[in-house]
Amino acid sequence: MFLFSFPSRPSYLSGCKPSALATALAASMLLGACSSVPLPPWVTLPSRPATATNPPVAFPPAESGVTVQTSPIAPPSVIANAPTETPAPYNASVAARFPAPSIVYSTPGLQPNRTTFTTDEEIHSWLRDQETALSRSAGIKAALLTIGTSQQGQPLEALVLTRGTGTDPAALKATSRPTVLLVGQQHGDEPAGSEALLVIARELAQGLLQPMLERINVIIVPRANPDGSRKGEHGTANGLDLNHDHLLLNIPEAQALAQLARDYKPMVVLDAHEYNPVAQYQEKFGALQKYDALFQYATTANLPEFLTKADEEWYRRPLLAALKGQGLSTEWYYTTSADPADKKIAMGSALPTTSRNVNGLKNSISLLVETRGTGLGRLHIQRRVHTHVTAITSVLGSTSQRASELGQLIPYLDKEVSSLACKEQAVVEAVNTPAQYDLQMLDPVTGADKLVTVDWDSALALRTLKSRVRPCGYWLAASSKTAVGRLRRHGIEVLQVLEQGSLLGDLYRETSRSSGSQQQPLKSDATDGFPAIKAEVALTRGVIDAPAGSYYVPLNQPLANLAMAALEPDTQSSYFANRLLDNLASVARVMSAPSLKTEELP
Repeated sequence: MFLFSFPSRPSYLSGCKPSALATALAASMLLGACSSVPLPPWVTLPSRPATATNPPVAFPPAESGVTVQTSPIAPPSVIANAPTETPAPYNASVAARFPAPSIVYSTPGLQPNRTTFTTDEEIHSWLRDQETALSRSAGIKAALLTIGTSQQGQPLEALVLTRGTGTDPAALKATSRPTVLLVGQQHGDEPAGSEALLVIARELAQGLLQPMLERINVIIVPRANPDGSRKGEHGTANGLDLNHDHLLLNIPEAQALAQLARDYKPMVVLDAHEYNPVAQYQEKFGALQKYDALFQYATTANLPEFLTKADEEWYRRPLLAALKGQGLSTEWYYTTSADPADKKIAMGSALPTTSRNVNGLKNSISLLVETRGTGLGRLHIQRRVHTHVTAITSVLGSTSQRASELGQLIPYLDKEVSSLACKEQAVVEAVNTPAQYDLQMLDPVTGADKLVTVDWDSALALRTLKSRVRPCGYWLAASSKTAVGRLRRHGIEVLQVLEQGSLLGDLYRETSRSSGSQQQPLKSDATDGFPAIKAEVALTRGVIDAPAGSYYVPLNQPLANLAMAALEPDTQSSYFANRLLDNLASVARVMSAPSLKTEELP
């Protein structure tokens, strides 16, 4: 057993001048402390829902009595006196529920009388300015990286900030500090996250957040989908949803983010989105959505238990308290389908395809924050950005405070996952659990709260549809180069067979098949469409011929759960179902430790 300990008050608050922005920051920074938590066992979460009949509820703040100080001194990225915003498409009663914050964030896209959000060129200049500013700061390093290009040739950029000796992956690893990856605007019609990340970048480089770099490294990708942003469209240039491609890596934007995560190995990943508060909700329930932020961590099969508990206790509870301290409302993330007759609401998907779930399968703290904004244009944009700034600062503060604990937890999880190879059951396919839930909405005429009881698919209690004994690894045919390339881009270890050998394993035999599309349950605005094979299989024990040039993917590695999500063929998310593997004969489950002559691919 090892004990996690931390200071009762974050040291990075000392010496900071309180300011208008500090109103948003201080609440987040002050609300993380609680008693020491031993690992294992973990402190029980009595209020966490355990069954479908006990759906999730908003936790109260973990602490109380926080005093937020204000000052007339404002940092460079903040201007006082917010302008009045036009209430359309809401009436005045609804708009009055969302007053502008007492400050105005000043990015290029948030200037007075501006009609467009920050352009790609302005983002580049802004990030370059932060890199230049940090070059003049003793001990702080920054680098603006081009991590890839979009489908239309736009650069995908990331700003790396650290107090290490350099900004390359080895230098950040050498700091022994956790790295936080912040990603914005995977969907082009969700601008608030991108604007908020520009604020965060400046505050880390020149403002109140800079002291956090004593304890953490930060990588910021303000705009992951520049093509969609330029058109104000949800999907990428080819119409696909970037956030549903993080397992398959079919599009270059997803490939760039995967390679960034592979190289820098962030312990914490935050994905900044916006959600549509009107859309089908008014048609289905005669109501509008009221919450400033929807929040969720990874909820997919085979996640380590301690990872989920850290998500909840170390991140979600302080974040809820930080938002409440700013007068901002929050709820679990949820969505609904485009079918007006289908009134079911789901807490996101259990599929291992989104950034939230894929990064969780990489044993990272993986968080989703969605502000109330898609379809609203510039309406309430300052409040939306303020919500993101508050939430992101809370996550940075929790990571800074928990730096030493994370440095123990993540290696522990890597070792635990690696140790499960060749034994125990693993979930192959799982879905959300049906329940009912009382959801607060808004009356579209009066703006008053409207309580609606909904059919609610809970992602906190998954139902197992298929499970199998976890193999020792997977054999892949020599023709599986595309699949191998995608696995390795994730950071999954793949070995190549040097001399022909034999393996004891389970061969897949197809028993039925149908074609369709990769489905994202209850996602009303998805732009999916990957042609998928829906296969049912049976397992046949036998001897696998492993010729030289074929591949072996061992499961005694930290990313074993991600490898299983990709390689078990009879799920809609798998590499076989999505034609990254030629046929079922290209993959087999290895059921005993192999004695092969292999080498790791370079």
